[in-house]
Amino acid sequence: MPQYNDLFELSVEDMDLIEEAMRHVIAARSPAQEDEGGEAREAREKFVRNAHDLLGRLHDQKIFYRPKTGVYVGG
Repeated sequence: MPQYNDLFELSVEDMDLIEEAMRHVIAARSPAQEDEGGEAREAREKFVRNAHDLLGRLHDQKIFYRPKTGVYVGG
């Protein structure tokens, strides 16, 4: 059985592109359709929840730096 590669080499630009693409997909799938049935709605909502969860996990893996000297101005 093949094994998954657990070492990824992605640049910051790659991560930004992935996050932006995920946001566009979420926005495209978020609005409910008028003729949407119950199962289709549940599948769409599940997809949107999973996509938001993925964005959260990507965010949690980021390392944010603060300056060691001087005043930190957050924003």
